Amino acid sequence: MTAVQYRNGVPAHEILGVTWFKSSLSSAQGGNCVEVAALPGGGAVMRNSRDPQGPALVYTAEEMDAFLAGVKAGEFDRLTG
Repeated sequence: MTAVQYRNGVPAHEILGVTWFKSSLSSAQGGNCVEVAALPGGGAVMRNSRDPQGPALVYTAEEMDAFLAGVKAGEFDRLTG
């Protein structure tokens, strides 16, 4: 069976068979959370928790590896307060 290939911007509710989760450091107040899910064929998707039916961003495993390495290295710290 071939894994479904999703395109960027696909409505998040159309991505079937995934479990969405968010960081334990996310605040339940205000719903300001990014949620992620692993795709069955590899890679991951992200959505805005305030709009769970809205568009999802689709990433390959390699793209996620590069992004997470940058986060761990502090490369995106300037984007937060």
